[in-house]
Amino acid sequence: MNQTFYGYIRVSTTRQGQGVSLQEQRASIERFAAQRGFTISRWFEERETAAKVGRPIWTEMLRLLKKRAAAGVVIHKIDRGVRNGRDWVDLTELVDKGVIELYFANEGLDLTNRGGRLSADLQAVVAADYIRNLREEALKGINGRLKQGILPLPAPVGYLDCGAGKPKAIDPVKGPLVRRAFELYATGRYNLHTLLMEVQKLGLKNRRGGEVSLNGLATMLRNPFYIGLIRVKRRKETYEGAHDHLLKKSLFDQVQAVLDGKLSARPARHDFLLRRTVRCKSCGYSLIGETQKGFIYYRCHSPSCPTTNLKEETADGKVSPLFLACELDAEERAYLREKIESMKANWQDESAEHRKALDLKLSQIAARRARLTDALIDGLLDRELFEERQAALLSEKQTVEEQLANLADSGMTGPQKLADFLERLDSAHTLYQSGTIEEKRELLAKFTSNWLATGKDVEFTPLPEVQLVAKRQKNLYGGACGNRTVAPSYGRASVNRTLGGTFFRLPRRTLADYGIGDATHGNGHPRVPGTLAEGISRNLVRGRGAIPRLRASRTVRAAREALASQITHAAIISFS
Repeated sequence: MNQTFYGYIRVSTTRQGQGVSLQEQRASIERFAAQRGFTISRWFEERETAAKVGRPIWTEMLRLLKKRAAAGVVIHKIDRGVRNGRDWVDLTELVDKGVIELYFANEGLDLTNRGGRLSADLQAVVAADYIRNLREEALKGINGRLKQGILPLPAPVGYLDCGAGKPKAIDPVKGPLVRRAFELYATGRYNLHTLLMEVQKLGLKNRRGGEVSLNGLATMLRNPFYIGLIRVKRRKETYEGAHDHLLKKSLFDQVQAVLDGKLSARPARHDFLLRRTVRCKSCGYSLIGETQKGFIYYRCHSPSCPTTNLKEETADGKVSPLFLACELDAEERAYLREKIESMKANWQDESAEHRKALDLKLSQIAARRARLTDALIDGLLDRELFEERQAALLSEKQTVEEQLANLADSGMTGPQKLADFLERLDSAHTLYQSGTIEEKRELLAKFTSNWLATGKDVEFTPLPEVQLVAKRQKNLYGGACGNRTVAPSYGRASVNRTLGGTFFRLPRRTLADYGIGDATHGNGHPRVPGTLAEGISRNLVRGRGAIPRLRASRTVRAAREALASQITHAAIISFS
């Protein structure tokens, strides 16, 4: 009989292997083998938990034992060999078939009789149950930390570990580099490969000090930890973090939009105005610019969209009227300047009211989260739907908190931001006509969004503040002066602008004499191109027509009051 045996020793982690446990197990097995007259022909040393099936060294040892390469194996204790039912069954099956002999150096168990086998089975079950209990206790601790807003895992790139039970802190070196990576990708001029090269040039390293990988970069751009949320992907759970935010939620959302928008940077042989700006309304992919016979076209290259073919002049013809409509005359500039100055005096009160509204919204979100939890406890919601709605509420909470933080910002006040915005918008048409491609693209990015092409047409959405200024003529007469329909000739499908109602039912020649309207609709009412306020101010207010000067001046003043009121409201919402 071959009296050569294998010796198996194990610790759960590499760190534990640096201690004396492995040495003590080996010494105990050697003493046991000497007493029994066995020879240990080979040692199998493993530094991995026995709770999971598939340990590589354990599997290799069983493979050799099945081939009868040794008479058996000596293990220090049962829990040093197995801590799951599958491994215990595989090992004892070899004993039951008479392939090997099994001994435990620290436990006098005789597996050849019923009592010894029962005792060994019980100890194996206890060892497996110990792992299950340990796992439950560990999960309790992890869940407790998550509810406290503390990530019980190594800090992601850009943060530092501050010890157990403490929130992560922003890394003063890597943090700004991570923020820069988000800012670069948000421009839409980089794909993951080009961004990876850029962050490597900046010197960004991963947690271990090595080069950032492509998968690591993609994971970083998707990680909401940087805006204060802790996401557990395996369990599809989201928690509110107690750590400082590295990014603003608006920047993070913009990066997610770029990631979801199927945008990719391509080698640019031509610097087209609308590159990576217009998407096909049918498939969602970006249109690719090309030059044909001296004209620039943007085509969708998806096989399912063969008819999407946009001419740049078509898009330009819709942008120019928008910026032209946003130009202010001298009186409008002076009037808005006066209103903005008055806003500055009342800004503290207005911002305080806005702060109260945001605080109320936060309390409403908290109440909705409480009701959501109650619904989960009462069984009205399943866990998956609960986590989905919980994540949405936390995201909304982050947005409101960012608005509150902007209110407390020591930079420009709302009126100052509004004045800067209106100044840029007022000069947008001039700059768009004479600026470079890059300057024009920045104007489009600043004042418009959601460019979608269908066939040979394109539509886009001006920012709400831009629409307010561009459509200010609509508020000139109000409901008291008759029915009217005014729509812009940019962006969405345009309709005819008419001026109706009893107040302005004047002969066509009268209005034409005063520079308002040079054509009529089918109902005989004049079509009014251009700026109504400008025409009235230039002609009617000077007393040259049937409309009295006082009434016209009141009309203009009322329109400007309405515009200033709306812009003030927009400033509180958008520029705070």
